[in-house]
Amino acid sequence: MMRWSICHRLSALIWVFSFIFIMLPLLLMPVALCYPNQINHFMCESLAVLHLSCDKNYIKELVIFSLSFITILLPFVLIIMSYVCIIISVLKIRSAGRAKAFSTCISHVTVVAMYFGTGMVAYMGPSPENSSNKGKYVAIFYVAIAPLLNPLIYSLNNTEVKKTFTKLILKCVMPL
Repeated sequence: MMRWSICHRLSALIWVFSFIFIMLPLLLMPVALCYPNQINHFMCESLAVLHLSCDKNYIKELVIFSLSFITILLPFVLIIMSYVCIIISVLKIRSAGRAKAFSTCISHVTVVAMYFGTGMVAYMGPSPENSSNKGKYVAIFYVAIAPLLNPLIYSLNNTEVKKTFTKLILKCVMPL
């Protein structure tokens, strides 16, 4: 079990680490914007703003890609490695608890893959210049859709939620 002091320190470390990873490139590589300065995006994403620049952006895109590698791909790989260890341990179980453990793991891995997968496509995929609308839809998915689906995916492990959901579906399909 983790003590609260360790939890607080880890949270502070993540906040400081994230702040530095966002602010350092911003301060060290300012962007001179050109006109027209309208972003073809739903929000102020770093890559969308970068494409308003008058300068050549190769180095800045490389920095964003490198930072994305560290902040997205590395945690994703570590999480997947931990789930591989969990699956190996669950495979050694010879009881009925194995199915429940797998269903819990599958829902967790689904949420992790949705969030990190779309983040990787957005920041580590091809340049948004190639597809002007792809980046904004991917960003909406990992900023809004994945967090909205998160509680639904986790609650489907709950037996009462499954029963209520089934009743609701049956009621809609076969009205009285």
